[in-house]
Amino acid sequence: MSENYSAKNIQVLKGLEAVRKRPGMYIGSTGPNGLHHLVYEVVDNSIDEAMAGFCDTVVVALEKDDVVRVEDNGRGIPVDIHPTEKVSALELVLTRLHAGGKFDKGSYKVSGGLHGVGVSCVNALSSWMEATVELGGKKYMQKYAVGIPKTKVEEIGESSRHGTTIRWKADKTIFQETTTYNFDVLSKRLRELAFLNNGVTIIFRDERLEIPKEAVYKFEGGIVQYVKEMNERAKSKFYIPEEPLFITGEKDGVITECAFQYNDGFSNNINTYVNDINTREGGTHLDGFKNAVNFVLNKFLDSNEKFKKKLEKADKDERLRIEDILSGMVLVLSMKVPEPEFEGQTKEKLGNTEVRTIVDALVKEKLTLFFEQNPKILEQVLDKALAEATARIAAKKAKDASRKKSLSDGFGLPEKLSDCSLKDPEMCEIYIVEGDSAGGSAKKGRDSKTQAILPLWGKMLNVEKVRADKVMNNDKLEPVIASLGAGFGDSFNAEKLRYHKIIIMADADVDGSHIRTLLLTFFFRYMPELIEKGYVYLAMPPLFGITLGKQKPVYVYTDEEKSEYLASLGENAEKAKVQRYKGLGEMSGDQLWNTTMDPAVRRMKVVTIPDAQAADQIFTVCMGEEVEPRRKFIEENATYANLDV
Repeated sequence: MSENYSAKNIQVLKGLEAVRKRPGMYIGSTGPNGLHHLVYEVVDNSIDEAMAGFCDTVVVALEKDDVVRVEDNGRGIPVDIHPTEKVSALELVLTRLHAGGKFDKGSYKVSGGLHGVGVSCVNALSSWMEATVELGGKKYMQKYAVGIPKTKVEEIGESSRHGTTIRWKADKTIFQETTTYNFDVLSKRLRELAFLNNGVTIIFRDERLEIPKEAVYKFEGGIVQYVKEMNERAKSKFYIPEEPLFITGEKDGVITECAFQYNDGFSNNINTYVNDINTREGGTHLDGFKNAVNFVLNKFLDSNEKFKKKLEKADKDERLRIEDILSGMVLVLSMKVPEPEFEGQTKEKLGNTEVRTIVDALVKEKLTLFFEQNPKILEQVLDKALAEATARIAAKKAKDASRKKSLSDGFGLPEKLSDCSLKDPEMCEIYIVEGDSAGGSAKKGRDSKTQAILPLWGKMLNVEKVRADKVMNNDKLEPVIASLGAGFGDSFNAEKLRYHKIIIMADADVDGSHIRTLLLTFFFRYMPELIEKGYVYLAMPPLFGITLGKQKPVYVYTDEEKSEYLASLGENAEKAKVQRYKGLGEMSGDQLWNTTMDPAVRRMKVVTIPDAQAADQIFTVCMGEEVEPRRKFIEENATYANLDV
């Protein structure tokens, strides 16, 4: 091969060919996430106009046949001829990478999107696109196909308004999985943008329906309103302070907006943004905030003998840690940075070192002043943080005691665990089963080389309502932690995990749904990496076994499947015997293997977290008294997995 390697083997991709050749490099994926990213990129252009002060209304419409339309009342993309490129500026923006007004800080002080490649990428990945611009009393249009202009920029009439309208249809040859947009997924991002840009109205329409649905998002309260809404979903008994604390300031062109409030929960809900981009992995802006609140609260703690003695009583060498301080906090940190530097193409982590210093200094100054003026609120915050610190210290002592006990007991595996003989985590899976009866059947039916069985019994702990030390000492969760072998919480290490498939197998009833959700809550709070890596599954046992004469039973998993199968039997349907499985314990080992555990035929759902923030809110809401919202979580956060191992 190397002998024939010459200049003719070198490919040069012109124009937008590179985007079509490697779309994942530009929009992350060609699955549903990438498809929805197209909408975000076009909307980001309109929001950039709003941040620059030239736009106050954005319309996003889902038309029939998977067409999307985004309209704004901004200045309108210029249509005059570019002085050096000798083509219309509109054509330049929509057909060239790295072309746009975002690079000219006289036009845009800050901007989101993909550093100037956003709309042109959408054009490249669309089977067709239309751009309509209204400015200067005229109306202009240009049409494209797979990123290539099919018409010139043409004046098509007069107009008294100004703005830009982009319509497009995603290319099915690129987005082979689906080109159908999810209203709820887009709605969440558009609401988020409305919160981050107070005063901007975003109108979202679903015109695919016979009776179109419309949602209007406008939040004058901005990120303060955003924090309040998230805390209202948490159904907290108290909030500290009663109104979210708001901090804002500007230095060197960097604008900081920060709002936070505590609730009575034990987990935090941290949301950070840079130029409206969700920085899910944080970055220097979040580092600056954490450093500031840690410094301020420890400084006040050192000067308060009453609270200082409380901490010394738990451990004289301890100080408040950032995890103690963030516990129960709902935070929105929104930055406007003229020249943001992101780590990775997906822009999920900010890298600007100067931003850390700016946020740190601002939050230290404003937070110190606030607590000096509101000593009662300071005491409430310190009290909550100290409670978390003492619980953390107690949990550490419990872990140390448990570790010593495990060493003295050999491997420290639970007595009820029926382990598999293989030790390669990639080959091994564990079934967490509801009850000893189902556990006995599963043990008889399993493949003992690769499948381990752990039966659970009694009432599961709702970790949403307790601290870490209670979790560690809980006799229902301790066997799960020990069996997985990777620790939990801050000490969790996925490399030590003993199984790469953790399968929750519970009855298909209300109690089973409850147990599944309690286990998922535990994994989400204390071992989130399990879900992120796709290691957690839900077993799908059949609801019915249908037998006709001496034939082998046919297993169906829903009422609809039962009806369809009986209908296919025709006149023989009346002769068929239908058995309804009320619980896994009613099934023999062979039946469990043939229906639920055999990798060749079983159905399973892999649990995913497409959006950590949304999942956090869902968990908080779902752990109330009602069972139905829990079942809804499981249905909406699991997708079918086809497994061949």
